[in-house]
Amino acid sequence: MASTEDLRKRIINPTPLYAVAGAADLAAEKLKEAPALFDRLVAEAPGRIAAVRDTDPKAVQERVSQQAQQTQAKLSELLSGLDTDIKKLRETAQDLTLQGVGRVAEYAVRARDTYDELAVRGRGAVQTWRGETSDEEEEVDGETDAPGELGTARDTAPPRT
Repeated sequence: MASTEDLRKRIINPTPLYAVAGAADLAAEKLKEAPALFDRLVAEAPGRIAAVRDTDPKAVQERVSQQAQQTQAKLSELLSGLDTDIKKLRETAQDLTLQGVGRVAEYAVRARDTYDELAVRGRGAVQTWRGETSDEEEEVDGETDAPGELGTARDTAPPRT
C-alpha cells in the first residue's frame, strides 16, 4: 500500500502538466510551418487536377483488373504451396510472439523517453511563459530534480499578480 508521502508526491508532481505543455509547444512550432505547406499545395493543385482529368477511366479499369488477376494468381500459388506442418507453424508463431514482446518493450522505452523529453521541453516553455530563465536549477532538500520527478509544489502554484 502506498504511503501518504508517496501519494502526496504523485498528486503534486507537475511532470504530466509539463509533458502537455511540451506537446503544445511542439504543436505550435509545427503549426508555424503550415502556411508554407498550404502555399505549396495550392501551387501543385492545378497540375494534379489536370492529371486526374486527363486520366482515361478505361485504362485505370484495365490496370486494376490486371493487378487483381496477378494478385489472385499469387494468392493461389501461395495457398497451394502452404506447408501444413503444424510443428513448423507453431515454431513460427512462437518466434513471432517473442519478436512482438521485444517490440512492445522497445516501444515502451521509446514512449517513456518521449514523455520525458516533452516534460523537459514543457518545463522550459512554462518557464519562458512565466518570464523565468530556463537555466535556473531549483534544488529541493539538497537534490536536483530528476527527469521523472520534475518540479515541486512551488512549481504548481499559480503565478502571483
